[in-house]
Amino acid sequence: MSRKENGPRIDIYARITDRIVAGLENGVRPWMQPWQSSNAIGGVTRPLRHNGLPYSGMNVLLLWTEAMARGFSNPMWMTFKQALELGGAVRKGETGSMVVFASRFTKTETDSAGGEFDREIPFLKAYSVFNVAQIDGLPEHYYGQQAEPLRDSIERIETADRFFANTGAVIRHGGAQAYYAPSLDVIQMPPFETFRDAASYVAVLSHETVHWTADPRRVGRDLSRYAKDRTERAREELIAELGSCFLCADLGIAPELEPRSDHASYLASWLKVLADDKRAIFSAAAHAQRAVAFLHGLQPATSEDRDAA
Repeated sequence: MSRKENGPRIDIYARITDRIVAGLENGVRPWMQPWQSSNAIGGVTRPLRHNGLPYSGMNVLLLWTEAMARGFSNPMWMTFKQALELGGAVRKGETGSMVVFASRFTKTETDSAGGEFDREIPFLKAYSVFNVAQIDGLPEHYYGQQAEPLRDSIERIETADRFFANTGAVIRHGGAQAYYAPSLDVIQMPPFETFRDAASYVAVLSHETVHWTADPRRVGRDLSRYAKDRTERAREELIAELGSCFLCADLGIAPELEPRSDHASYLASWLKVLADDKRAIFSAAAHAQRAVAFLHGLQPATSEDRDAA
């Protein structure tokens, strides 16, 4: 079935996938762009909604890419209507950036015996948001919202150390390779001293910890064909790479800017996966989001959380 025959819903998947593919074909991992400029490295965060809540999944990739392409340093985004409700107005001539909303609708169908049954059909809806830099008249605090580092570098690393310790994952050190061994349920890391800096260590550990979530006792992703099927391996590595970016942003740490040699080799496999399946990047982002949410769920509740419960 052609892309045209599938209608506009598939066009959204294709349009976004084509954008990701274009970056990969140029040797650029588009999800890494937010940390490839000096004014962004100091402040790592996810894109934020008008109410301060972070975006998740595919929308993180979309807005990170837009922010770098258009030079936006403010992480906050909102719709045209939200800007109006806050007393602002999108400047004339400004164009919005696409984000997506996934939902389902129920369709009643008839089976071969003539009986009726309901089938849930997923769909994707696109809408536009504008960066605060495109809007005039908002309350002043919106314009002061920058992707600033909330803690100094030492404190960020200490926070990351506590985060990984709270997961309960078994992390061993030694050798020259980083990997997750499903049969042993162990994360293996090279010695800390062999990394360029502490942030690089955290970035690699984030990647391997996302793999660790695949166990059926956790999020549950099938790794049985990882060693045998290059396509399945590429899909899982894409999930871990995206999850590492999400998690590093949450911890205020810039992820690896230079791809590891073993992961750089996945470039051709990622391109093939995306060419064969226009929804693959959406699936990978969704799996990565679930993995990171699971890891956050292993952290002890803060006093504010307990008070609100």
